[in-house]
Amino acid sequence: MLNLYITSPSKAEGKTFITAGLATVMQSLGYKTAVYKPIQLSGLENSGFMQSPDLTLVKKLDPYIDTHFTYLFKGQSDPLTASEAEDTIIDLDYIFKDAKKFAMTSDCIILDGEGGIMTPIAHELQNIDLINKLQTPVLFVVTLNENSINNILLSIHCAVANGISINGVVINNIKSEEENKKLTTLIRIIEEYSDAKVLGMLRHLGKNITPEELMTGVLNGIDIESVFNVKIAKLDF
Repeated sequence: MLNLYITSPSKAEGKTFITAGLATVMQSLGYKTAVYKPIQLSGLENSGFMQSPDLTLVKKLDPYIDTHFTYLFKGQSDPLTASEAEDTIIDLDYIFKDAKKFAMTSDCIILDGEGGIMTPIAHELQNIDLINKLQTPVLFVVTLNENSINNILLSIHCAVANGISINGVVINNIKSEEENKKLTTLIRIIEEYSDAKVLGMLRHLGKNITPEELMTGVLNGIDIESVFNVKIAKLDF
């Protein structure tokens, strides 16, 4: 079973985009893949039903990927605030049961986290408690911005201090050649000041990306075997 929990130091890092890309690639490589979002914010109402915008993106790219969420909220700020606004208590046991169901039918489960690892999700509970309960290794997604170095190092060191296994870091949404110098610096500092490795990067691909373009970008830019810590025969070419 290949499990991976994808998170980022802050919002708008493109975490769900990386989740969708990795899931599409793993499904194409012959792994029965599921994307599980324990908590979804910014739920959208469509014809009287609430939908997960992140899982809708995954299904749009590959309808054969299994998707599921346990909690869906309209709020956008953070899981604790959103759940309190809707009089719902997030229960780690429910999330754990749902994750175990997926484990029975999938070769690869990618969990798309909501918020950073220290984001509160319930009274005296944070995402880091959820990750520890699921015993899932983490992949961090980070973009180039003025707080990138501080935020990613804080997240990595916090994860290590709490006994969480880190598979690596992916840098997302690189928009121009002018960012190459910043990119080189970010990679060097992450690997110099932590034990985490940068496993790849993804250029800016735009909103109307096709599944083929996304898979090509992920396969060319990201070390898939290191991300999942597995040897994949189909990638040996």
